[in-house]
Amino acid sequence: MKYVLYADGGSRGNPGPAGAGAVVFDSIGKRVAEVADFLGVATNNIAEYEAVLRGLKKLLEEFPEGYFKQAELEIRMDSKLVIEQLKGAYKVKHPNLVPRYMDVKNVIARSFGKVSYTHVRREFNKDADALANQAMDEGA
Repeated sequence: MKYVLYADGGSRGNPGPAGAGAVVFDSIGKRVAEVADFLGVATNNIAEYEAVLRGLKKLLEEFPEGYFKQAELEIRMDSKLVIEQLKGAYKVKHPNLVPRYMDVKNVIARSFGKVSYTHVRREFNKDADALANQAMDEGA
């Protein structure tokens, strides 16, 4: 079974009030998990990483332990920076991003088998964007 996690984070101001949103669909297009969390004051890039991390953790809550070792997961985001860092194409240089990068990579290594990363244009990430904005609206 294949799953696709769409994640988006944002901040109103950089830094500013921030939110993280993620939604996961299975191979037939059924929405199996979603999260919308207000993050307080954060930068946009921190919010992007938090969106991935919180999406992964929410997905793991919905299925039995070990389930995703046999499944395929694709992570799609409109943040080219985060996608390229997770792929290993870009170095993670900013000290505030290193721990979040490590958290995401550790969750993936512990709980997931095959994972791929795809950069998508903003218009193809509307569900996650709406959840991130919902979180910012509710937190404001």
